[in-house]
Amino acid sequence: MPNEALTLPNKNAPAFDIAELRRDFPILAREIHGRPLVYFDNAASAQKPQAVLDAVEKAYAETYSNVHRGVHFLSSESTALFEQARESARNFVNAKKTEEIIFTKGGTEAINLVASSLGADIEPGDEIIVTEMEHHSNIVPWHFLRERKGAVLRWVGVTDDDCFDLSAFAKLLSPKTKLVAVTHMSNVLGTITPLADIIRLSHAAGAKVLVDGCQGSVHSIVDVQALGCDFYVCTGHKLYGPTGIGFLYGRYEHLKQMRPYHGGGEMIQVVTKDNVTYADPPHRFEAGTPPIAEAIGLGAALEYLGSLDRAAIAAHESALLAHATEELGKMKGVTLFGRAPNKGALVTFSTEGAHPHDVSTLLDRAGIAVRAGNHCAQPLMERLGVTATTRASFALYNTHEEIDALVRGVHNVLELFK
Repeated sequence: MPNEALTLPNKNAPAFDIAELRRDFPILAREIHGRPLVYFDNAASAQKPQAVLDAVEKAYAETYSNVHRGVHFLSSESTALFEQARESARNFVNAKKTEEIIFTKGGTEAINLVASSLGADIEPGDEIIVTEMEHHSNIVPWHFLRERKGAVLRWVGVTDDDCFDLSAFAKLLSPKTKLVAVTHMSNVLGTITPLADIIRLSHAAGAKVLVDGCQGSVHSIVDVQALGCDFYVCTGHKLYGPTGIGFLYGRYEHLKQMRPYHGGGEMIQVVTKDNVTYADPPHRFEAGTPPIAEAIGLGAALEYLGSLDRAAIAAHESALLAHATEELGKMKGVTLFGRAPNKGALVTFSTEGAHPHDVSTLLDRAGIAVRAGNHCAQPLMERLGVTATTRASFALYNTHEEIDALVRGVHNVLELFK
């Protein structure tokens, strides 16, 4: 069943001026080891456009003050920019209201917030369903509930063609299922999960759904209202924004009932010696001084993305993926992982005779940045029968010439390790 909540790449979308777009990212003009930088580590963290750098600098240099509680001009100005960024996040995922957007330090904290707050109601024997494709950020918080509350983790595997096993998932659902925590896009396989079907089946079983969108939201347009998910998680640094900032979307009726994650200033209404009452969402979950400049920078990143033709970008990224997959797939000694149709823009591979760390080091000498290791996905590595892989992940500013450089680099590695 097609997922109406996602805008898939339109292969007929108009081209955009990649050279002009690359000029928005100052770091791409750098040389590494005397070679032009080829940055293929975008799934770990993407580079920042000048608009984001300017927004963060201006936040510190011209408008900085603590937000919400001050009555002076700078505080009011900073608060307005901070809340404008919340509106940008609301618009980015099409949440119904800004009160459904909670700023966090990133995707990891957003997931931990849900685990902590919902975890208060978890009882021994309650079940949480996760997949073998999850990043550790969407595994470890649920293990906390297994260790501390007696929750039971149920695991959904992947099919032989690296797709989400929807049939097996449907069989796991039961009246004991309290939460389904699922990635939007695998950071190893690139698999896009069938969110509409997962959410429909989960809700029919009475379970809530948390979607880890840290990878998927970069490459797809997300509409949480159309999806109907209960929670959706984004992280700023993968969305061309600053580190130390992300956000959680949560349906307001859930947030209103959830207990606070942290205690302190801002998240309260009244504090006495004998009692405390909590603020309404989102401030209930934003104790203390927030990451102000980072939030403003995230808002700038989301506005930057919104100014681009995302259908054209998706088509461009798909073309890069097809190019890399075809060329690397021809190489004897290279094994590709991730065969799902309509996968996200990354290739993960192993190289015969060479450890991924050696591959990464040798590519780095050619100015090419890739990721090597288990990618914080050890259960999936076990499923694939490997301990580590090399990953090249693509962004809107990457080019086909850079793909050619990657292919030459991998060829040189193969020759060296013959």
